[in-house]
Amino acid sequence: MERLAVYPGSFDPVTNGHVDLINRALTLFDKLIVTVALNPLKTHLFTMEERVEIIREIFKDNPRVIIDSFDCLLVEYLDRRNVHVVVRGLRAVLDFEYEYQMALMNRKLDRNIESVFLMTSYRWFYISSKIIKEVASMGGSVIELVPDVVNRKLKEKFPRYRELNSKNTSEKLNGR
Repeated sequence: MERLAVYPGSFDPVTNGHVDLINRALTLFDKLIVTVALNPLKTHLFTMEERVEIIREIFKDNPRVIIDSFDCLLVEYLDRRNVHVVVRGLRAVLDFEYEYQMALMNRKLDRNIESVFLMTSYRWFYISSKIIKEVASMGGSVIELVPDVVNRKLKEKFPRYRELNSKNTSEKLNGR
């Protein structure tokens, strides 16, 4: 029997922390459905379609990662996909409180749902999509914190980021 799990999130944008968590989840599961959630309470930088395409590009060579999206309750999505395991990442106590509440609510809505929590690797403990967007919007470099495709897309979204980070990149290439 194939071990299958779902890793839902807004992924706005996907970070190296997300990528690390996906790769680590694949040590536990045969396949992982990474699904972009529409959260009407959030204002997104990237459209759902852009986020799906970004993740597809990152994992294009890994057939064990399935990319999808949904705009309903997670338990409804899980039922449609016939999956009973949700993977979630934890960075800090604040994450735990929120994720624990969500896991209990999912379980209340469908008692067959199990949540698996993976601790974020220490290397990515301090980053979040929100912080990535804030730093990039002000022109700060996030190049080591996000996949290359995300870095390129951030340059398209934030002219100041593009300007300051293109200059820094060319200076590094020229040995300054």
